[in-house]
Amino acid sequence: MRRIRLTAMEQAQLEQLFKTTDDRRLRARSQAVLMASRGRKRKIIAQDLGVHRTTVRLWLKHYQEHGLAGLQIHWAPGQPGRIPETLAPTIQGWVKDGPQSCRLDRANWTYEELATHL
Repeated sequence: MRRIRLTAMEQAQLEQLFKTTDDRRLRARSQAVLMASRGRKRKIIAQDLGVHRTTVRLWLKHYQEHGLAGLQIHWAPGQPGRIPETLAPTIQGWVKDGPQSCRLDRANWTYEELATHL
């Protein structure tokens, strides 16, 4: 991969992002681009940042293709919720009101206590 050439504006944007973001992963990505623009090898950048050199290659590729937007972290959608939306307010009420709202004196039961209560 050829060396990344940054304009003064791009460099300023990356440095600002590096200094202001709270996300350590986004900071590492912007630092990798800055280091690459100064001529550091991917292997050395990877060692400095504690990631694999392939990861650095992907970060640099995404930056070259999409600019700053290419460095953003994209989360997978994850599993759908298991609690139906219609029950959510009821369950939230139980949690907020506690066991006393159900006329119970405690939240954690042993098997024997639960069997006796029921």
